Amino acid sequence: MNYNEAVEYIHSTYKFGSKLELVNIKELLRRLGSPHEKLKFVHVAGTNGKGSTSTMISYVLKEAGYNTGLYISPYLERFNERMQMNNVPIADDLLVEIVEMVKKAIGEMVADGFNHPTEFEVVTATGMKFFEISKADIVVLEVGMGGKFDATNSIPSAEAAVITTIGFDHMMYLGDTLEAIAGEKAGIIKEGYDVSVYCLNSDSVFNVIKEKADSVNATAHRCDVNDIEPISASIEGQVVRYKKKDSVLGVDVLELALLGEHQMYNALNVLGALEILKKRGWNITPEAVRSGLKNVRFTGRFEMLCKEPIIFIDGGHNIEGITAFTGNVEKYFPGKKVNLFYGMLKDKQIGESLDLLTRISKRVYTLTPDEADRAVTAQEMKEFIDANYEGVEAVALDSFDEVRNCIDFTKKDEIYAFTGSLYMIGEARTLLTKLIEENK
Repeated sequence: MNYNEAVEYIHSTYKFGSKLELVNIKELLRRLGSPHEKLKFVHVAGTNGKGSTSTMISYVLKEAGYNTGLYISPYLERFNERMQMNNVPIADDLLVEIVEMVKKAIGEMVADGFNHPTEFEVVTATGMKFFEISKADIVVLEVGMGGKFDATNSIPSAEAAVITTIGFDHMMYLGDTLEAIAGEKAGIIKEGYDVSVYCLNSDSVFNVIKEKADSVNATAHRCDVNDIEPISASIEGQVVRYKKKDSVLGVDVLELALLGEHQMYNALNVLGALEILKKRGWNITPEAVRSGLKNVRFTGRFEMLCKEPIIFIDGGHNIEGITAFTGNVEKYFPGKKVNLFYGMLKDKQIGESLDLLTRISKRVYTLTPDEADRAVTAQEMKEFIDANYEGVEAVALDSFDEVRNCIDFTKKDEIYAFTGSLYMIGEARTLLTKLIEENK
């Protein structure tokens, strides 16, 4: 098996669907030597902000001197991004080695009458084995979907749980109210292990999480919006002040590399998780907190790729993400209209998203995400914009290669923005990186 065959094997298991249960993943992990029982975790669930929150925590823990694993989804450009050690993706040869182990274990499982694991279960098992082999001191583990029955919830405990913003997504699996969805996310809270909760979640959502925490002798710590305030912000980053009175972290003014007000509040949740870890005995110094947040990199989330002209990408794949994206455009580029490249999947709130996006756009280039069954085609999106939004020019692109003809590097004051499906953003990032390099 080579690298391409290993990744192809993993993706081929997509046909086994999505099952909200833990029987198969636990059996698969058992046959791999139960790597998840030899590791310590920070477990992160939520609708939006999981990836950036997880990445920020991992950067701080790495700066604190810990051999830190990071498990996130989905990836943008290469599969290896999904599992990292000290923010470096798994090496191709090690991925192949572990996938061969996992494939063998699955063959034995199926022969013994178990159901074939799903794609996410296969990836999760691969990640757990990788972290064991890499001798991780701690793993920041992002939930795939939900929480209670997500494959990542096969872990026996977590040093801290983190719940980010709760919104409407995957409703056919998780429920049609925010409270029901919160109940599923709160399923990651383990006996005696505390949880940090995003500050802007509603009282009713927090109460669901608190009830779950109380039931397992844990404490739900709701971040206080008044414990953080902005000092300055630009496209270079932002400076914030952490004001929590009883903090054990020993920090106040912090530089944050990630852009946007929502990232300031995500950072507050990160600090909440670090407070829990510090109180549990993890040696997290003020220097580690400052350095981790200052140096964190998270691709695809309001990421600036070029400054002349301005080109940036953002994987705002649902209405909460699009709301944050448009707010950031208006904040960092007041009074300016952008050339927008946009593609989305059918099960997202497209009309509501375009209500916001057309407000900041003078032209919308529509793209078809590489998800044949779920994607809104570029032509369908153009026709929808033409029919519903006056004064906004819509241009359907037949392929990503046509993006090359739409960006004029001689016009230094133009703004080009890419948003929508994360599947599309990954492809766009690869193309744009090459295009920017060619035009230096």
